[in-house]
Amino acid sequence: MRRSDWLLQQLPVSMVEDDFLGRFLMIFQSIADTELHQIDTLKHMFDPAVAPDAMVRLMGQWIGVDWIDPSLPDELQRDMVRGYSALVRWRGTRQGLKMLLELVTNGPATVIDNGGVYPEGEAPVTDPHVVLRIESTGWATERDVLRIVRAELPASVTFELFVGDRRLWPTDASSGSVAPASAALAALVASPAAPSVPSPGIAVAAGSLPHEPPPPPQQYDIWSES
Repeated sequence: MRRSDWLLQQLPVSMVEDDFLGRFLMIFQSIADTELHQIDTLKHMFDPAVAPDAMVRLMGQWIGVDWIDPSLPDELQRDMVRGYSALVRWRGTRQGLKMLLELVTNGPATVIDNGGVYPEGEAPVTDPHVVLRIESTGWATERDVLRIVRAELPASVTFELFVGDRRLWPTDASSGSVAPASAALAALVASPAAPSVPSPGIAVAAGSLPHEPPPPPQQYDIWSES
């Protein structure tokens, strides 16, 4: 803790007693105090728990969280950045997507894909597809959740998103672009002949997660509001 007259105390004793000089130096000390305060608190600028709101959102953008609404409660914004920074190493995996949906919705989430580990030459020829189920969208709007999911999934992967018992995506107008259907996917996952789905981080021979090279443009799943 610095003294309130720290700059004055650096003068020789004979000059400290000069009243005019003391008041003159206080002008420069008030300027220096601002700079020193910024230096003293610099380490806290990168702590989501105490950093200013704008800095918290900026730190989120550094790690890919560009979807935080500034109108959200301050503590919720900080929780989003802290939570995402902890799971970012899982990004691109089924586990990472599940953790993200649970973070955003503050509820359970289920992620099923049609990937798996197969012997060489025995991988089924299927389009990468993911089925996502959440109980609610939490603080986010339905459009927010769709945007977040699209940012996390590879562009070549089609998906179905269910909120409770209602299918949010694809809409009826775009359902023809999604394959396979959820029933076929459920049968694939439940089939005894199907290999177990690998743990997060294990490369898959065929499937949607982790990332795979994108297919031709006509297979991309592009959302537009009707």
